[in-house]
Amino acid sequence: MIELIPLLMFGVICLVLLAGFPVAFSLAGTALIFAGIGIISGTFDSSLLGTIPNRLFGDMTNTNLVAVPLFIFMGILFEKSNLAEDLLSNMADVLGGFRGSLAVSVIIVGAMIAASTGIVGATVIAMGLISLPIMLQRNYDQSLATGTICATGTLGQIIPPSIALVLLGDVLSAAYQQSQLSLGIFSARTVSVGDLFMGALVPGVILVFAYISYVLLRAYMQPSTAPAQEVKIVGNRAKIILTALLPPLVLIVAVLGSILIGIATPTEAAGVGALGAMGLALSKGSLNRENLTSAVKALRKSPQWFL
Repeated sequence: MIELIPLLMFGVICLVLLAGFPVAFSLAGTALIFAGIGIISGTFDSSLLGTIPNRLFGDMTNTNLVAVPLFIFMGILFEKSNLAEDLLSNMADVLGGFRGSLAVSVIIVGAMIAASTGIVGATVIAMGLISLPIMLQRNYDQSLATGTICATGTLGQIIPPSIALVLLGDVLSAAYQQSQLSLGIFSARTVSVGDLFMGALVPGVILVFAYISYVLLRAYMQPSTAPAQEVKIVGNRAKIILTALLPPLVLIVAVLGSILIGIATPTEAAGVGALGAMGLALSKGSLNRENLTSAVKALRKSPQWFL
């Protein structure tokens, strides 16, 4: 019976979330309800509830978690300032008009957005609003278009700087230290967020290449699903790359590179990323009070705060 309680708890959380309740109240309420059930059934020690205040204080003083709102703000500003839309249109022009080129552009830009947001929802929403109408307008197969966007959107969960990896790094670090102390190792090396970023980078890149390979193979075998489009480039191709594609790439490399080579902590790199996103928006003339206010409001309502 005890083994079924976690499964039942997971099922209740899913039902409550699907019912539309806020994430924070859903998680906390379900936990307290099942804690009460455990106390009544004798399977849960009520004294463990006394550790909740210490846990809350630890979260508030954890410097690693400061990176979460900064990365979220960076991603939201990318979306609000139409940087993602410019990236997609320019990438499609640069790649040319071969079969499946637009879908390949969506995957590459989606990976870049994932590397600048770290959030699945932001990537899916941004790519869905921007690319789906264009892909359908250019006679792409509906299942291929939506599948490409959904698959690309999940890259935000694995490609650094992933919010999930930041949160996971905090949990794994504490668990690893406790396991080492239990073995008598009192100078244990912690699992850093940078280590997780480095470990997730290669699988993320492999996924990007796998998605691109599938799209190209599908376009080759079924040309009607991803027809070639005539692309007319206005201006110099090199100038387009330098003005539209290079600045976001430099920002992403600066944020991730500073973490991976040990120059900056994830929190410091997140601050650089947020300032860099504001600088890019300012260079486009879209850094105004309305966009900043909208980004802050979206940040405040983001469910990642409560994970």
